[in-house]
Amino acid sequence: MQHIVIISTSYPTTQDGSEAAGSFVADFAQQLAQQVRVSVIAPSLQTSQEQVHDNLKIYRFQVPILPLSSLKPHYPHHWVKILATLKAGEQTLENLAKIEKIDHIFALWVLPSGYWAQRVGKKHQIPYSTWALGSDIWSLGKIPVLKTWLKSVLQTSQVNFADGYLLKTSVEQLSQQTCHFLPSTRQLTIGKIKQLATQPPYKFAFLGRWHPNKGIDILLDSLAQLTDHDWEKIAAIQICGGGILANQVEKMVKKLQQRGLPITLRGYLNKSEAIELFTWADLVFLPSRIESIPVVFSDAMKCRCPIISMPVGDLPRLLLDYQVGVVAKTVSAPAFTSAIRDMLTHTPQEFTEELGRAAQDFSLEQAVTTFLQIISTRKI
Repeated sequence: MQHIVIISTSYPTTQDGSEAAGSFVADFAQQLAQQVRVSVIAPSLQTSQEQVHDNLKIYRFQVPILPLSSLKPHYPHHWVKILATLKAGEQTLENLAKIEKIDHIFALWVLPSGYWAQRVGKKHQIPYSTWALGSDIWSLGKIPVLKTWLKSVLQTSQVNFADGYLLKTSVEQLSQQTCHFLPSTRQLTIGKIKQLATQPPYKFAFLGRWHPNKGIDILLDSLAQLTDHDWEKIAAIQICGGGILANQVEKMVKKLQQRGLPITLRGYLNKSEAIELFTWADLVFLPSRIESIPVVFSDAMKCRCPIISMPVGDLPRLLLDYQVGVVAKTVSAPAFTSAIRDMLTHTPQEFTEELGRAAQDFSLEQAVTTFLQIISTRKI
C-alpha cells in the first residue's frame, strides 16, 4: 500500500474548536487514510506517537511553544525557539525516512514543512508536494530572505497546491510553475438536510477568530447601523469564537444587547457544535478584511447556509460562480449593513440548488480524490 507522510505545523492537540486549520488537516488525513497508509508528523509540547488506526499514525515532535504562528522571524529573541523547531521537525521526518519506505511527502504548509520535505526528500529521493496558505505567500513572502526560501521550496516540489484561487495565482507567479487549487474543507457529519427558511425573521451566525483580519468589529458596527425595521426580520444572532479582540467584542455586544437586540455571545465551538450552529442558522456572516477561502465557507455550504461576505479574496468569485449569497460593495460597516439589508429581501430557500452544488464541490472526499489524482499523474 502506498505510504504518504503529511508533515504539518497545524494539527489539533485539542478538540475545542480553537485550532481551525488543524481541524481540516486532521480530517484530510483521516479521509486520505481510507485509500493509502498515512503518517502524520506534527508539533506538540511533548514528543509522542499515536496509532489512530491501522492506516493512520501520528508522530509528535516537541517544540518550545504553540501555536508556531506566534513565533515571529523579525523578533531576534524568537530565533532560538525557531531554530529548535526547525531542527525538531526535520529530524522527525529524517528518522521516519530511515525506518520506513515513504512514497510521497505532503507538506502543509510551504514553510517550514516544505523546507523539511525538500531537505529530507532530496536526501532519500522522495518526491514531495506543498499546500500553500495565504500566510505563506502573502506574509512570509514579504520578507526577502524568506521569499527566496519559499521560491526554492516551491520550485523543487513535484506538485504545488493552494487553498484559494488568488493564492494559486500568487504561488504560480513566485514559483514559475503550475499550482493546483485544493480547497481546505473538513468532514461534517450532518443528519437530515434542513429545510431552508421561506420567510423572515431569520437566524444569523458568525463563527471565527475575533481578530481584525476576520472583521468581527466591522460586523458589530454594521449590526448597530440596522434600523428597527431591519431588526423585525431578524430572529436571533449568535456570535461565536474568541481571540485578541475579545474585550472589544464583549463591550460592543453588550451595547447591542442593552438595546434589546437578540444577540448571543459564545466561545469557540468544536466541530459538532459548529454543525449545530449552522444547522440552526439561516444565514452566515463572513465580514473578513483579509481572506482567501475560509473553512467557514465550506462548512456553511454543507449546512445549507447562504452567506453575506466582504469583497475580499476569492469570496466575490465564489459567490458569483455559485450564487450562494450577497457580497458587500466595499470593506466597510455601511457597505456590510447594506449587504445585510439586501439579503433580507431574499429567502434562504432561493439558494437551495446552488448551495447543494457548492457543498459537493467543496466536499472532503472530492479534495482527497483531487490530491491523489494529481500527485499520481504529475511527473517528477
